[in-house]
Amino acid sequence: MGSLDMNTLLYIALAIGAVAIVYPTIKDLFKKNKTADTATDSKEQPVNAAVLPLQLQAYERMALYVDRITPQSLIGRIYQPGLTAVDMQIAMVQQIKAEYEHNVTQQIYVSAMTWEAVKTLKEQTISVINQVAVQLPPDASAMELNKQILEVFLQAGESPAELTSQIINAEAKRLMR
Repeated sequence: MGSLDMNTLLYIALAIGAVAIVYPTIKDLFKKNKTADTATDSKEQPVNAAVLPLQLQAYERMALYVDRITPQSLIGRIYQPGLTAVDMQIAMVQQIKAEYEHNVTQQIYVSAMTWEAVKTLKEQTISVINQVAVQLPPDASAMELNKQILEVFLQAGESPAELTSQIINAEAKRLMR
């Protein structure tokens, strides 16, 4: 399969991932608006004052995680001259997984929608890194891998990380009302 064909498939995968992140959010927002319109008698339960700071901190940590797993951020932290593409691929995937495991307990403080968006982003980012890496020759350098990964994400338009960040920010702001 040619490079152009594989890049097209990667763009399609990114677009599908972006839709997978955004669709449940939009669906949930419409559902909440409809429920709010029909339930004028019921009042929302106030957020426990002791829990609110923990929730906001969890959203903050999710926003930081999303930023740290963007390809630009990963490459900036991990890349060293002389690394092979395989070494770079392994290091990026390990970093994404390690940071995810470090933050996994935050799911109890964030909405299911936010947690699902973060998980989808993690899986999609790992998938793109791995798909780009398998296209390269076995002796490729980390710089070649980095260039290809950045190209895929740049040409995909609005990145899934940006969409996930928007979801996190919207949820955190909703808590502060």
